[in-house]
Amino acid sequence: MIIAVDGPTASGKGTIAKALAAHFGLPHLDTGLLYRAVGRQVFLDGGDPDNGGDALAGCAFPDTLLNDPQLRDEETGGLASRVSVHPPVRQALFDRQRKFAEQAGGAVLDGRDIGTVIAPEAEAKLFVTASVEARAQRRFLEMRERGAGVTLLEIQDDLRRRDERDRSRAVAPLVPAEDAMVIDTSALDRDEAISAAIEAVKQATGAN
Repeated sequence: MIIAVDGPTASGKGTIAKALAAHFGLPHLDTGLLYRAVGRQVFLDGGDPDNGGDALAGCAFPDTLLNDPQLRDEETGGLASRVSVHPPVRQALFDRQRKFAEQAGGAVLDGRDIGTVIAPEAEAKLFVTASVEARAQRRFLEMRERGAGVTLLEIQDDLRRRDERDRSRAVAPLVPAEDAMVIDTSALDRDEAISAAIEAVKQATGAN
């Protein structure tokens, strides 16, 4: 069973995907982390994330980079959004994601194009969304706990820029799959969002 969980930044899709993996006993891949690693590698190389060649070179990042705590930073998230607009970068990471999705027994993948591009055959497709205000508030609290000096307004502006890039890119834009079940988490707490997602997957697949 393949479960695809898509949605914009800070919508809660990562938390939901991890919970679904635990509930249904499936491995989980945060595909956004791959793009963050590419963006981080471009930064480490002194490259330009808006340059297609530099972005593609960043795809050669070592696996150890996936454990770098700075991948979770807001700055790296912005770099990930910028490198992801380049078609060669998306193609370079496509095979890695497909291999994970096709493993025996299935998997849970979360990202922005899982249900539309990476695993369109997924038995369950969720599109997790929330208002910019709700997402910014969540991210602000996360960053404050980490001691990051960023304002709520800065996060809102960054999210709007990322949303625009993700939705308007020519290849694999951020859109719900035609058969995706949309879950708006704006007014839901963590447990409510997870419960809604589990019920949606059960409804789609008949799994327990």
